[in-house]
Order: sequence, then C-alpha cells, then structure tokens
Amino acid sequence: MTPLMSYFRWPVGLTLAGLVLAGWLGWRTTGTASGALSFFMIGAILAVLEISLSFDNAIVNANKLKDMTPVWQRRFLTWGILIAVFGMRIVFPLAVVAIAGRMGPIEAVFLAAREPQEYAHIMDEAHLSISAFGGTFLMMVALNYFIDQDKDVDWLRAVESRLRDWAAIRGLEVALVLAIALGFSLALPGHKGAEFLFASVCGLLTFLAVELVGHILDSAEDARTAAASGGLGAFLYLEVLDASFSFDGVIGAFALTQNLFLIAIGLGIGAFYVRAMTLMLVERKTLAQFRYLEHGAFYSVLVLSLVMFTQALVHIPEVITGLVGACLIGLSLLASIRYERSVKGG
Repeated sequence: MTPLMSYFRWPVGLTLAGLVLAGWLGWRTTGTASGALSFFMIGAILAVLEISLSFDNAIVNANKLKDMTPVWQRRFLTWGILIAVFGMRIVFPLAVVAIAGRMGPIEAVFLAAREPQEYAHIMDEAHLSISAFGGTFLMMVALNYFIDQDKDVDWLRAVESRLRDWAAIRGLEVALVLAIALGFSLALPGHKGAEFLFASVCGLLTFLAVELVGHILDSAEDARTAAASGGLGAFLYLEVLDASFSFDGVIGAFALTQNLFLIAIGLGIGAFYVRAMTLMLVERKTLAQFRYLEHGAFYSVLVLSLVMFTQALVHIPEVITGLVGACLIGLSLLASIRYERSVKGG
C-alpha cells in the first residue's frame, strides 16, 4: 500500500511554489515588501479555506470514482485536476464577468488585471444566481444519496430509514428541492426572487441533464466495451459536481482579495489537495473501512447547499461552512470507529 504521506508530496511542493508565486505577484503589483507579504498571506489563507471546504468534495468524488473503470479514474485524476484548477478557478470567474458585464473574454481578462474592484463588483452582483444554481445542484446530489431504495447502511437511522422508505415516491427529491427554492425566492424582494428561482430551476435541469447524459454515455460505452459502469458520463458528473463545490469558494475569495490571479493561486493549491485526498480514499479503500464516512460527507453537502441558499438572504462566512462540514465528517468518522470496535469486540 502506498505510504500515507506520499499522496501529498505533489500538493506540498505545489503549495510552496504557489505561495512563492503569490509573493512575487504581490511584489509586482505593489512594488513593496509588505505588499508581497500580504499577497503571500492571502494566498495561504485561501488555500487553507479551500482545503477545509473541500474534504467532503473528496469523499463524494471517491464515492463515485471507486465504481469507475481504471482508465476513467486516471483521466479524472489528471484531466480533471486541470479542469478544476484552470476551468473553475480562472475560466469560470472570467466567464461570469463576461456574461454579466456583456463583454468579451479578453476584455474580462483586462478588467481583472486593471480594474480588480470593478471585476469583484460584477462577481458580487452575480452571487445570487450562482448561489441558487450551485445550492440546487448540491442539494440534488445529497438527496439523491439519501432517497435511495438500494441504500442499505444508515448512520442517523431515524432520518435515513424514513427517507429510504419515501424513495418509492417518484420525483420526491425534485419536489423537495423546488419547494425549498420557492420558499427562499418568496423571501427575496421582487425581481431578486424571480432571479433566484430561475437560477435554481437551471441548477435542477443541469443535474437532471448530467444524470441523463451520463446514463446514455455510460450505457453506450458498456455496450461497446462490456466494461464496468462509470465512463465518460461519470466523468462529466464529477466535473459538474466539482464546479458546484467550487462556487462558494470562488465567490467567498473576493471577500479577501479582488485579484483574480491571486485567487486562482490560492484556490488552485486547494484543488490539488482534493485530488490527493480523493486518490488516497480510493486506493486505501477508506470508505469501506469507515462505514459512515460518506454519510457525513453527504450531510455536509446538504448543509453546504442550504448555506448557499441562505447566503441569498444573509452573508455566512466560509469559515463557518468549513467548520460545520468538518464537524459532520468528524462525527461520522468517530461513529465508524465505534462501529468497527463493536463488531470486533462482538
């Protein structure tokens, strides 16, 4: 078995390189040592926040990845990290500004470089739609896990057994998500409520479309190769899932700095740790060893989706979101350890 620390050699090396680059960027931007130190510290804080927010992402990734074919596992862990770092941390903010500001991508790059405050303002204006879209997608991910007739392991039995029984009701998770989204939209004034509801419906349709496309692609691949499930469709699902997890981190980063390139460095560092944690969980079969760990991760996803909805009404610091997620995962880990001890003791 691969030694534990070997999974984190690349992320640690890239962390050092990224922080040095952040310091250099600060020097180039401000021309002062204090500016370089400030950029260095902000880059480190962004990386820590991204890592703390992303452990549940790694567990959910591993839950899907363990059923993928080895070829697609490798592709996700190589191509996927490039998409995660460059796509979500650089291209996504630029695309949001380009669409919201009705400008071309090149103009968005120049705006980010020359007028970071205006760039941050446009991103902030798009926060409502992003929160609604990402929150809806993640809520569907969590409810899809719990409302499942084939799910045979319960952590919080009183809740999960009831949800499993309700799985016979077709479209229940869709109805629940739409009802919650409608409730939040009614709490918002005028056009903001309509904007929130529209973005939520788009998030729901995206989830259903990814599920449909994934099923079609994987079925076609199975027919051609007779391989196990989990090919291109699962890959697309994981990429959209990673994007949804990244929404809050990308938006929240603008509370610390308006510099797009510093944000990309800090959050990019965190993305490499997600890859390392995902690989570790899959190779060491950690999810099988710790019975309730993925339950804690999906509860964390559900909480994150509700937080993203709530942020349409009031700001919630990303640190709180990270702590709640860490606590849920920690409690599920302790419950798993107690279960293993009781089984061995019995």
